[in-house]
Amino acid sequence: MTKPTTPVAPAAAAPSLPASGLAYWLPSLLALLSAVLLWLGWPVHPAPLALVLLVAWVPYLRMEQVLGQRGASGWKVWRYTYLALVLWNLFTTYWVSYSTLAGGITAVVCNALLMSLPLTAFYHTKKRLGHLIGYISLPIYWIAFEQLHLHWFLTWPWLTLGNGFAQANQLVQWYEYTGFLGGSVWIWMVNLLVFGAWFGYKSSTWPIAAEKDPSLMRWNWPALAILLPIGLSYLIGSQYQEKGPTAEVLVIQPNVDPFEEKFEGGSRFIPHAEQITRLLTLTEQNLTPQTKVVFWPETSLDEVYPEETINFNPNIVRLQQWLGQHPGVELITGLTSAVRYPSKEKASPTARFREGVGYYDIFNAAIHLRDAAAAPEFYHKSRLVPGVEGVPPWLSAFVIDLGGAAGGLGSQEERTVYQTNTPALRIGPIICYESVYGDFVRDYVKNGATLLGIITNDGWWSDSPGHNQHLQYATLRAIETRRDIARSANTGISGFINQKGEITQRTGWWVPAVSRATVRLNTEQTFYVRYGELIGPATQVLAVLLLVVTVVLAVRSRRVVPA
Repeated sequence: MTKPTTPVAPAAAAPSLPASGLAYWLPSLLALLSAVLLWLGWPVHPAPLALVLLVAWVPYLRMEQVLGQRGASGWKVWRYTYLALVLWNLFTTYWVSYSTLAGGITAVVCNALLMSLPLTAFYHTKKRLGHLIGYISLPIYWIAFEQLHLHWFLTWPWLTLGNGFAQANQLVQWYEYTGFLGGSVWIWMVNLLVFGAWFGYKSSTWPIAAEKDPSLMRWNWPALAILLPIGLSYLIGSQYQEKGPTAEVLVIQPNVDPFEEKFEGGSRFIPHAEQITRLLTLTEQNLTPQTKVVFWPETSLDEVYPEETINFNPNIVRLQQWLGQHPGVELITGLTSAVRYPSKEKASPTARFREGVGYYDIFNAAIHLRDAAAAPEFYHKSRLVPGVEGVPPWLSAFVIDLGGAAGGLGSQEERTVYQTNTPALRIGPIICYESVYGDFVRDYVKNGATLLGIITNDGWWSDSPGHNQHLQYATLRAIETRRDIARSANTGISGFINQKGEITQRTGWWVPAVSRATVRLNTEQTFYVRYGELIGPATQVLAVLLLVVTVVLAVRSRRVVPA
């Protein structure tokens, strides 16, 4: 029988080394620098600076490295991490507060808190599994979080890293294969390689052998990681030819002030019938004999329209009569609709109850109208804005108003595609915030859409980066699906985007406007459309495995061995 060995207790963390002067402030300055670089790289500026994102995380990585060398606790590392994230969120999405101050503050504070989770997991994995696996785990945790942020009830993917190339999408034409999470992979890969080349060769904490090569050769890998994807993108973009037959489409921007004019209760509220007259006038003035479809914005028809009796509504009758006077023209518009259920058992989980009415749902919806002979088709917005359209009563004080109806709305599971009288013209109706989701928009094309139509109301955000970012994100959906996009905003920016993600027409801000274009109706499916999101689910599997191993090792290291 061998003599049992005495377990060795884990070594205590090295005490924090005192720092003074610039050294004391270095972690704060590095956190601030990362936040500023992430903001600079985001599509919020007149000139695209997206390439800055490829080095924006380097100061953060250096900050984490410096704190580790000083023996800082995990709590201290988290505080500086949160500082960088909350500043990035504030600089980039401060405009959310233009709708409601409380909601804007909540969005910034809470989203930064959620973003800190994958970075905290990276810190603990590196501590338990070593630097090599630790740095590899960082993009895995981050992208797994981004995938989660696309699908859970607090979804807010506005700052998904791959969105950062929206204003410079000529660099990411390969999104038709990877989707926008491919951009997140690229950003993290380059940042880690640049960090290793810059700081790793000086430090034993970097796992790659750059520390053995202090020459400029250590920059070979970062340079390749930057140049190869850009070269591939330009190659794909130069060879891509827009596809499909053509159709003429009209998008209307009525420019009704959402704060004062559009909704009942506003100080200058315009009656619904007058709003419809404005829309019809703008449409009538710009129709041509070739026009096939007209798009009106989100909630253009804002009275609550019961769907079972909608054909008897005077406004709908008026529109059907107008369409009957213009044979061949079809209308897609936003509206607020309602569906009543015969009993509690048949009601949906989001249904409301009112005495004398029973159980019913309210929807932020789109409707497809032809003429009185054709039944209207509905689509119910499916990706509801958290804190706006799917908010429980106890959170009502923090509602963030991003347009459309608010609070506890219903939704639908499947993506509806409208078949028009033109056989090749099949339209995927996308309502506002839904256009931020690549995998969601992909489903329209998977279901047969040859044209994507975005209807939105971006006037809540004033003349801020918000409506510009929303427009630019749609260019990524065009690349991922290789579909033309028609965009109709109540106010904001309306216009057209081609299959290469180029904005071919755009209206001004806060002006009534109409845009007309001949779009192409592509029927081919990209790799991304056919196979869906592969990167996100794969990283989630890897992240779970890494977390399990990290937690097990953490528990084992704290186990007390009896004497």
